[in-house]
Amino acid sequence: MIPPPPAPLLHALHDRPAAPLCVGFSGGLDSTTLLHLLAVHGREGGLRAIHVHHGLHADADAWTQHCERVCTTLNVPLMVVRVGVVRDGRGLEAAAREARHAAFESTLLPGEVLALAHHRDDQAETFLLRALRASGPDGLAAMRRWREFGPGHLWRPLLDTAREDLLAYAHAHGLAWIDDPSNEDEGLDRNFLRHRVLPLLRERWPQAEATLARSAVLCAQAHELLADEDAHAFARVATADPQCLSRTRLRSLPTMRRARVIRHWIASLGLPPLPANGIERIEGELLDAREDAEALFQWHGAVVRSWRDLLWAGGLQPALPGDWRVEWDGTTPLGLPHGGWLHLEGAPHFDRPLIAHARRGGERIVLPGRAHSHTLKHVLQDLGVPPWERERLPLLSDTDGDVLAIGDLAYAASFDRWLRGIGARLHWQPRPDAHHGN
Repeated sequence: MIPPPPAPLLHALHDRPAAPLCVGFSGGLDSTTLLHLLAVHGREGGLRAIHVHHGLHADADAWTQHCERVCTTLNVPLMVVRVGVVRDGRGLEAAAREARHAAFESTLLPGEVLALAHHRDDQAETFLLRALRASGPDGLAAMRRWREFGPGHLWRPLLDTAREDLLAYAHAHGLAWIDDPSNEDEGLDRNFLRHRVLPLLRERWPQAEATLARSAVLCAQAHELLADEDAHAFARVATADPQCLSRTRLRSLPTMRRARVIRHWIASLGLPPLPANGIERIEGELLDAREDAEALFQWHGAVVRSWRDLLWAGGLQPALPGDWRVEWDGTTPLGLPHGGWLHLEGAPHFDRPLIAHARRGGERIVLPGRAHSHTLKHVLQDLGVPPWERERLPLLSDTDGDVLAIGDLAYAASFDRWLRGIGARLHWQPRPDAHHGN
């Protein structure tokens, strides 16, 4: 007869969804306990497991085989996903976590719920780590029990459960699990807290983990209240372009609210989080910059720029090489050096060979309905094209050097007549932003 789970574990399943579940299964104590608990007491709606093979340890293959045996015994389908961990300047722990979550997200089915085995002690550690990084209420809210994730949701049913309860359950059911030796490496921040700091705190405050986890819950409640007001403030400063905010309206917000709105905006664009001095740099160098100053702040492949009344954020985009120059007849799309293309639509080819090239400065164009030529700089200013977009605009000229097209934004009078006469158009597709599609 299967013994009933302890009360804390039984309570952990009180909000078990009707949707099918996918358990993130490492083979360690926590995920082994969760998988067994769900296989015995919460299989309704469908249950499967996913094991991410990081390839970081010599025993990684043996761990995968262990997970396969456990899932066979429990009659739970298992998917094994092999990933490469790219540190890219980050700590190994963070890089492995990102690779693991990317694997979870890419394999989760629509409407499915990913169940992870984070428990109360993990929550306490996360709270302390974020406090030591000077996080505000958003960060100190730590891990949420429920949140949207990929095409489904993420659920952490054990978040209010102590690790000692998981250990008791595992022993009572005779479960076998993997002990990853990296969990003893006190060179990793989380392990240092787990093995050195929290035991010391418990000597003085026996309920330290529970108290810290409760603080995370209170911060989460404060975060929800703040986020609601942030959304209203963001709506007041937003523009029709999601990559732009109004500087004038931003300046009307209280300083602390403005900082939260800017961080929310950056996150909504899928850009890397701002560094610790990011808000200070934006406030000091961009918010009050002259309209023509072209001020910018860069970090981790992303950039915030000021221009006219706008702040613009996106991924860094390279300018067209100044020496780029290629003959093009329009029969096939023309690939641009850093991605994107030019495409002639509605005609098989141009009436003559043309030259695609980068701006070099000083070019002029005769626009439709105008008697005199104008500098490209003034034309682009009148069109409201930001300076950073001008740097990657391809030009189209004839063999005599007369500019016929500025991307697909403006045509010379003669080229415009030719396009209209045959019902054709030129289409410029810039390279999509690395973090946010244009």
